[in-house]
Amino acid sequence: MRSLKGIFLLIITNLLVFLTLIISGNILIHFVLPAFGIDMRDTFASYQLAWAMVFGFGGAFISLWMSKPMAKRMYKMQRVESPSTPKEHLVYNTVRELAEREGIRMPEVWVYWDDTPNAFATGPTRNSAMIAVSSGLAMQMNDDELRAVLAHEMGHIANGDMLATTLLQGLMNTFVYFLASMIARMVASAGSRDGQMNYGLYFIVNMVLQLVFSVLAMIVVCWHSRRREFRADAYAAEAFGASSMVAALSKLHALYEPQESQGIANEDALATLKISGSFSGLFATHPPIEQRIAALRQHTHQ
Repeated sequence: MRSLKGIFLLIITNLLVFLTLIISGNILIHFVLPAFGIDMRDTFASYQLAWAMVFGFGGAFISLWMSKPMAKRMYKMQRVESPSTPKEHLVYNTVRELAEREGIRMPEVWVYWDDTPNAFATGPTRNSAMIAVSSGLAMQMNDDELRAVLAHEMGHIANGDMLATTLLQGLMNTFVYFLASMIARMVASAGSRDGQMNYGLYFIVNMVLQLVFSVLAMIVVCWHSRRREFRADAYAAEAFGASSMVAALSKLHALYEPQESQGIANEDALATLKISGSFSGLFATHPPIEQRIAALRQHTHQ
């Protein structure tokens, strides 16, 4: 019953997002842009581009805006506002120290109960972010390692990674929708004597092309994600020393290696936000831990 309720809420949420984008897009294209002398209704191409941008960037920014409440709903979380244990004090004070150093608002600090050692940062802006730490991470890391991991997550916030990724995702979505629609229209109209488009063929070709282009776009997004992990590691090294981050990554590698050798995959929906990614190659959201350690050691000798 609980799973059915979750599916129902997900469907309702997606419908509301779709309706929001439809209404917003119509207002933008038919009223707001023309008021500024920008009319994208003249040709099919410009009209499709406008809608591609509405759905591409609109969907990406709605996902970013919903990232915090979604994360809180996915885990049994408890917010740390008045630390009561030594680990809670360490986590809270480390985040506060780094936030003060960056001159940004203190991110929300949450802990959740999961034996898997993980942490993630999310939120729409640098001043409206959250950091979540699993109980497994807090228990299995020593103080220096835990501080380094927290600094890594603060690096994502300080670097504005969530917004940068959203902008890139929005741009990729726009290209996917626009190119798929334009090519599908050409295919569906080809060979027609009366100039009428075959809408059934248009729909099928459009869906197939969206799938293909989405896979190609994901390669670009994942490449960006891997780059931001190196930058966050460098931020942690600057904050608390590369040796602490190397030790934390080495411990994570030792913990995950037995699972990987047994073929145990991490299927968590927030895996892209976590310290260790479960994919490899072009679609990896995180670089191999060995590469991250090598980069940190090179950073130390520079």
